Formats: sequence, structure tokens, C-alpha cells
Amino acid sequence: MRLRYCGPRLGMRGRKGERQPTVKDSNSPRSETRSNALWGTSSRGGDTRSNAMWGRSGRRANALWGRGGRGLVLGIVAALTIAVPLGATASSKSASSSGGNNTTFIAPGLLAGAEKNPGQKLHVIIQSSGGAADAKAKIKGLGADVRKNLDLIGAVAVDITAGKLDSLRKQDGLTITADAPIKLSGTINYSTQMWPYVSGVAMGWGSSLSPAPSAPTIAIVDSGIDANRADFDNGARVLPQVNLASLTPNSPGDGRGHGTFVASIAAGSAPGHAGAAPNARVLPIDVMDDTGKALTSDVIAACAYILQNESALNIRVANFSLHSGARNHFYNDPLDRAVEKLWFSGVFVVAAAGNYGTAAGPSGVLNAPGNDPFVMTVGALDIGSSYYRYDDSIAPWSAWGYTEDGFSKPEISAPGRYMIGGVPTSATLTSERPDHVVASGYMQLSGTSFSAPVVAGAAAELLARHPSWTPDQVKGALMLTASAIPSHPRSGGVGELNAARALGVTAPPNPNAGLNAFRVTDSLGGVVFNAASWVDTVKSNASWADASWGDASWADASWADASWATASWGDLSFSVASWGDASWGDASWADASWADTSSEDGVEGETLGPAPLMGVDTAGTAPSPPPN
Repeated sequence: MRLRYCGPRLGMRGRKGERQPTVKDSNSPRSETRSNALWGTSSRGGDTRSNAMWGRSGRRANALWGRGGRGLVLGIVAALTIAVPLGATASSKSASSSGGNNTTFIAPGLLAGAEKNPGQKLHVIIQSSGGAADAKAKIKGLGADVRKNLDLIGAVAVDITAGKLDSLRKQDGLTITADAPIKLSGTINYSTQMWPYVSGVAMGWGSSLSPAPSAPTIAIVDSGIDANRADFDNGARVLPQVNLASLTPNSPGDGRGHGTFVASIAAGSAPGHAGAAPNARVLPIDVMDDTGKALTSDVIAACAYILQNESALNIRVANFSLHSGARNHFYNDPLDRAVEKLWFSGVFVVAAAGNYGTAAGPSGVLNAPGNDPFVMTVGALDIGSSYYRYDDSIAPWSAWGYTEDGFSKPEISAPGRYMIGGVPTSATLTSERPDHVVASGYMQLSGTSFSAPVVAGAAAELLARHPSWTPDQVKGALMLTASAIPSHPRSGGVGELNAARALGVTAPPNPNAGLNAFRVTDSLGGVVFNAASWVDTVKSNASWADASWGDASWADASWADASWATASWGDLSFSVASWGDASWGDASWADASWADTSSEDGVEGETLGPAPLMGVDTAGTAPSPPPN
């Protein structure tokens, strides 16, 4: 059987690098709530904005002003500057005639803001030439709240009403500046791409003042990783690589380049190239040779390694940007069985949907592990040319539809078109597509291979905040909060990833509730899926034959009214195909040649260029479905 990794589709638009965002007309009729690191939570077409500068919308709130009315942008910017020496500005005022030590300096921006908004609460640091005790004595009676003693510099951090600053101007020897957020040079996570902000994953990065909790380990089952690069803090967050590839040649690190790209999307931290979970550790498991070929048995061995080391390495997420070339019922496929073992043991499994979709209609998602009903299968989203969601669409080659067993896939979509990620300069992927190199060590590629790690990183950030959650709960939280894609109500699953919204979920539903009824304990004490019982139930239950996933859209469902924890499969919608007409003997186990070598999904292009590889025509348009 052949394994195919789900990408990359190589493509770029305009000049090399990320497409530039466009400024949208403020009169846009769209009004869906948005949330990202640039704007925070906002209303399209409205005036509410919330981000690191302004805090909550309308009544501006941030680290400088606290909560309340609007302040001058000029004042805020000035307040964030470093204080100049005492007496160095006309805004300083001498409180006495006794000399330099008696001058008091207040940052000009604070004074400007106080004049406009005297009732605002300010977060400031007050230094005194007489030390912290003297500073506290001089603010006594002003209603200031001391938050912290800073004896090292003879200061206190306080909250004070802006209008009280004028009283402090009359005191001696004070330096008053904003207690503003600090960006640590070289360690702040940011991206010059739009996808972290559109998908909302950037909201989980935290800040220097409010760091994100430590994320669990993400296992990347792929072609290995080039660990010693800025994307992974020069290897500090990469665990020792596990090499399980049986095929040769297989260079040390990542001879193909695909695994490094995937890992940089999931957990990169290079300046300008932050991934979805830049504080997560990465476990690279190499199952591919330098051409992207692999054996199914090697991928299953990777699952076994993850299971054996789950607790010791804190592995909570596993990413599979690959799929088999054989098509089977999920309960027969060995790779599906392997990923289910991970899922049942507490590892959230993310799988790429595949790049064989067409504009003609549903292609189906027919290959393991993306066809497994338990795992989270991810389609590719084209985020358009703006930070807003109204121009988002599903990439035309992203696979979608029903599995052999009638399950609708993918469950969710995430950015996967025109992505920029890390690739070793010596990788075969680089040499095969030099026209897609946008900078030394970085390429622009497309594919569901790169949508999956976005969700993997989002899942890691959720688990960092909810370490007791099960994979079912993580899946439920991500599906519950997905944003609808009006132009593609079915091909993108329940909608596009909205990680910022998911971070606010406290009681997620369980989308796998019906299937969990068929989980049993095997002779070795492990949890497995009782396929025989499930098949018997399906064949005898007429509701399965009549139901259609299209009849009950997750994106349109009222989650407050739907109790997925108590829902039965008979209540849910399934395949448009009649179960009575399905041939359970089709694509039988006997038809699959498991001895065949496996291979990657074609390196597919969206622009004219060098001769294409497997799965795409010479023009780089609609890729062909993988062989059976």
C-alpha cells in the first residue's frame, strides 16, 4: 500500500512571499464577529475593535489606561517611550529650587492622556530619588493602589487615577512612566503572514507580561525535522528524532523537507514565522525516505512509539500530513486502527484531508488516517487577501465528502494555501521546486498537509489550558467554535478554525458520543473499536440509510440546543448513499496489497513551473485522486 503525504501544493501569488492584505471598505455589509491578534474581537462593518493596544472595544482598555473612555493615540504612543533624564524636557517641572534631585519627570504621554481623560485608571511606575518607601509616602492620600514594590530601582508599580498626576508634579524627585507591555527582542512571537491572525491561533501565544502556559508535545509523523534552526529555538524545543523509515535513501534530519515545513507551521517560533503553538515541544518521527516514500508499517510503528512514550514525553497531539494509497473501511484499515489506539489513550490525532478534491463535486475522503471517524480531519482554506473572513474559501483541490463508511469529512478547515514554512536548503523539495523558495530556508507551498498542523498547534494550545481534556473534548471545542464559510457550506466541514473563540470554551460537546458506545476493552487491556457490533447496528438501523450529513449542518446548528453528549447516531445525519445499497465487500482487505511500498502525495503545483510530480497535471490545476 502506498502512503501519500497531503501536499505540498506549490504555489505563490504575485511577488515571492506573502500576499499583501487589502484594506476593506468600512461599509462592508458583513457583520460576523471576528477575532485575531491584530484586531482582537470585532464586528465587521462596525467600529468595535479589541487588541493588545486598545484592550476591549469602545471604552478603551489596555495596560496603560485600564478600563474606561478613549485616550489620544498620540498620548499613548508617547507614554510608551523610555523616560528621558530628569529635567530633560519641558514637561518636567521643578518642584523646588534645591537642584536636580528635586525635579520630577512625568512622561508627556501620561500628562496628555490625563488632560483628556482625568478619570482613567493608569498603570504606572513611580521611581523616587528617596527610594520605594519615599515613593509610597508621596502618593499617600491620592487613592493609588500599590501593586508591587520595585526596591531594585527604588520604585513602586501603582494604579492611579489620571487626574491625580498633577498633584505628583508638585512632589520632589519622582520619575513617573507607564507600566507598559515589554517586547523581548528576539523572543516575541509574531508572523508576517496573515494566517495566524485569521485562524485565531495568535491569540494563544500570550505576551511577555502574560505568557501562555507551556504547551504539550506535538508528534510530527513525517520526513523528519531540521531541528537546528530558528523555527525551533535552534533545537531547544525539539526532542531527539526517532528514525523509523525502512526505505532508503534517508538523510539525517530531514532529507525531504516536508516534515520541517509541517513542524514550522505547527510550532515554529522564528521571527516573522511563528507557528500555531510556538511554545510547544516537537517530537519528530521520520517515516519517509528522501523522495517522500514510506511504508504503512513504519507509520504504524510511529504510532506505537507515541503510545509507549506518551506520558514520559507529554505527547498530547500527533500530526499526520500523509495518507495511505489504499481505500478501505476504517474498521479494517491498520493505520486507522493505529491512530484510534492513540486517540483512545488521550492523544489528539490530526490528519490531512488530501489534495484530490475537484470543482465538480465531492471527492470523498477515502484514505487512512483521514477517513477515520474519531480523528480530526482538516481541509485547506484559502484566506484570500485580507484579515477578514468574508473572502475566505475552500481551496478547490481540498478533498471533501463521505468516507467509505458514510462519515462526512473533513470536520474543519484551516489555512493551507500559499503558506510559508521552513525547509532545509539541501532538501529534495527545495531542489525540485526552486521557484517556490521565498528566502533562504523558506518556501511557499499549498496543501492540506499544511492545514493539519495549524489545527495541531491550536489543539496543543487548548490542552495547555485544559490538560485534563480528552481528544473528544478538544475536537468538540474546535468544531463548536468554527466560523461558517457561507460560500462553501459543506466542503469545509463545520467551518473554518477559530482558535481564539475555542480558547474561551469551558464545556465542549463530544462529537464522537455515538461512536464511543462501540468502544470496548481488548484482551490486552487496551481500548479498541468493536467493528462487528458497529456494522451490525448500521445494517439493522434504517435511520442510518436515510440520513444525510447535509441535512444537519454543524455550522448552522444551534449548539445551545444540541446536546451532542446524549445524541445517538440514529439522530445524526449521515451519508447521502443508502446503507442498504452499500457493498460492504467492496474494497475488501484482500484487494489491498500491503506489501507495496508507500509514497507521498504528489508535490502539486498551482502555477506553471518545472515538471510536476505525482497527482497533478502539467498545468498544475486539478490534481488526480490517489491510486487505489
